[in-house]
Amino acid sequence: MRRSEFDEPSHGSTWLLASGALVSVAAVAAALISQHVFGMEPCPYCVLQRVIFLAIAIASAVALFASKAIARRIAAGIGLLLSLCGLVTALYQHFVAAASASCNLTLADKIVGAMHLDSWLPDVFSARASCADAAVDLLGIPYEFWSLALFIALAVALVRVMQRPMA
Repeated sequence: MRRSEFDEPSHGSTWLLASGALVSVAAVAAALISQHVFGMEPCPYCVLQRVIFLAIAIASAVALFASKAIARRIAAGIGLLLSLCGLVTALYQHFVAAASASCNLTLADKIVGAMHLDSWLPDVFSARASCADAAVDLLGIPYEFWSLALFIALAVALVRVMQRPMA
């Protein structure tokens, strides 16, 4: 059985998916450099955003290597939903959590704790600061707004992938 041209990802989709996966991993790498080199300890919402970025990278990679267009679209859709979750998380961190004295035992703590990521890889997934203490700027812009911008860019890219014609 011969595949149609729509079963193969277009060069645009391939580039968007590969870039999305790489940029998501790079965001986590930047967060780890900020933490371990510059002493910027993460709060629970920072850690949750790391988890979301890595999940987007996985969804993008699955979409990239999917052999069927429907599987590619489903994986891209999951990545899009994750991007929207990341967007909400970054906004919540900035406007709600950073203004509270403690963000201990929040939804972010519960999600990361339920996955046991903080005990599996504590140097990556362990929250070590309150949301108020973790509120720092990078080039005059709150750190979580950098994440927000990246989540928006990833969402746009994944929407574009999903808009491609399907066989």
